[in-house]
Amino acid sequence: PYGFSVIEKFLAGARSIDQHFHSAPFESNISVLLGLLSVWNVSFLGYPARAILPYTQALEKLAPHIQQVSMESNGKGVSIDGVRLPFEAGEIDFGEPGTNGQHSFYQLIHQGRVIPCDFIGIVKSQQPVYLKDEVVNNHDELMSNFFAQPDALAYGKTPEQLQSENVAPHLTFTGNRPSLSLLLPSLDAYRIGQLLAIYKHRI
Repeated sequence: PYGFSVIEKFLAGARSIDQHFHSAPFESNISVLLGLLSVWNVSFLGYPARAILPYTQALEKLAPHIQQVSMESNGKGVSIDGVRLPFEAGEIDFGEPGTNGQHSFYQLIHQGRVIPCDFIGIVKSQQPVYLKDEVVNNHDELMSNFFAQPDALAYGKTPEQLQSENVAPHLTFTGNRPSLSLLLPSLDAYRIGQLLAIYKHRI
């Protein structure tokens, strides 16, 4: 399954984003827009970190990979001519696959520090599993979380809403927290090539 034909598909996916990056106008250029969002969040709004949250276990090593590439490349405190920057640059990248992160640090993202989030979802599962007596398969349940988390970050819940749902008021979360969602049709070699190239050009 990992012969040259697979590598060719991976390279073709990366090449498609290379071409998009070099030809698309800035207002519709995916990597340019993502890069500008990072500059805005870090240098203008002062948010020091970014969470990379793929909703598939197959991308469990994506966040550490982007962490290395991004923090190594953009981890500078001076301009190209050696002058100290008068603003923060570069971000602390971290992340975990979807529900792993939900059980470890999403509370902080919703209620504590503002941490811009990159949610990455896959439309078609590689291996959907239906459990006995379950109407919804595991992938559909995962995707429900993928759509719900950015929604919750954007809109939050007031104490009054929580009270009407019989939820403790200390679980209030304000909303208005930045996130973006990337939704891939499938997770094959071509799409992985695209995803890595999107982040590379963003950096």
